[in-house]
Amino acid sequence: MSEEKNAAPEQVLICAKCNVAMKPGQVRASYLGSEFPIELIKCPVCGMVYVPESLAIGKMLKVEQALEDK
Repeated sequence: MSEEKNAAPEQVLICAKCNVAMKPGQVRASYLGSEFPIELIKCPVCGMVYVPESLAIGKMLKVEQALEDK
């Protein structure tokens, strides 16, 4: 049995507003006046961005705390 058959299929996220598949893309995140580019899943039509829970409560929280400490 090949590994490809055992791999889980990639999850496709659909934009709730436009009803189209969301795709990876560069977005500009901002917090407390600081902006930084980041690669996230976004709608190619309206630009709505999907932030996974793991990023929101993990990395993003650490970035927020670092910026607030400045």
